[in-house]
Amino acid sequence: MSILEIKNLKKYYDNPRGILHAVDDVSVSIAEGEILGVVGESGCGKSTLGRVLLRLVEPTSGHISYMGTDIVSLKRKDMKKMRTKMQMIFQDPYSSLDPRMSVSQLISEPLYVYGICSNKKEAGERVDELMKTVGLDHRYRNAYPHELDGGRRQRIGIARALSLEPGFIVCDEPVSALDVSIQAQILNLLQDLREERKLTYMFITHDLSVVYHLTNNICVMYLGRIVEYCESKELFENTLHPYSQALLSAIPSIDIHNRKERIILKGEVQSPIEPPDRCRFAPRCNFATDECFTSEPVLREAAPGHLVSCHKL
Repeated sequence: MSILEIKNLKKYYDNPRGILHAVDDVSVSIAEGEILGVVGESGCGKSTLGRVLLRLVEPTSGHISYMGTDIVSLKRKDMKKMRTKMQMIFQDPYSSLDPRMSVSQLISEPLYVYGICSNKKEAGERVDELMKTVGLDHRYRNAYPHELDGGRRQRIGIARALSLEPGFIVCDEPVSALDVSIQAQILNLLQDLREERKLTYMFITHDLSVVYHLTNNICVMYLGRIVEYCESKELFENTLHPYSQALLSAIPSIDIHNRKERIILKGEVQSPIEPPDRCRFAPRCNFATDECFTSEPVLREAAPGHLVSCHKL
């Protein structure tokens, strides 16, 4: 059963040089309990997609349905209620937190805003419960964000997201700003919470080694569009799109005998402002033909459950 349906979603920005296509005609569905990985280079539209889904950024056009409810048509008051079911964990755990508020104030803020707790005692008990859930020691209750390390700050962000008992969470590169050892702790925490609370995630990252172990399905984005979508295992075993192949070749390996040959992408990245009707990856693709520079490929099924946007397949 799909918990989230996205159809022909677009987000354009006005620019002095034209219209910037941040997210361009994206369609994907996320099943209940699934972790969908969204990967790609910086600037490909991953974070914008996540923010548009929660309407932190308003979409230009398209359809977003959560549990059968059309989110795009909701009024501001109704969308506020919907956000109790859909939350976000931000990339930078420091800039996403108010430095003037203590840990207990940061975690209890959503409880007061949405009227879940009516008094300090009730809110305090809920804060203690959430801190225990995310692995924050009680002694940090009155600490401020600047007094904590990145891992503990991110645990505050996770506790805030969990405070409203959501069913769907957008994880916008939640470990990219953390040390490697802390990354593993946060990833394990997210996995445990998903199993305990039956959560559904959209996990946005540029680290393919992370999504392989964490996600069920992966969609690869390039300049606002999905170029490949399939099960996580299938992507690593049967990579079809040239861009995906280049991304996977960049994953570091400690096995000196079975290292993949690194694919070096040449050429300039096409501007996302008023992109021409052609393959957006063509200027950097080693397999580009004349057709790639004259027509835009359609995302289609190249194998069962494996969608690819490429003329050569």
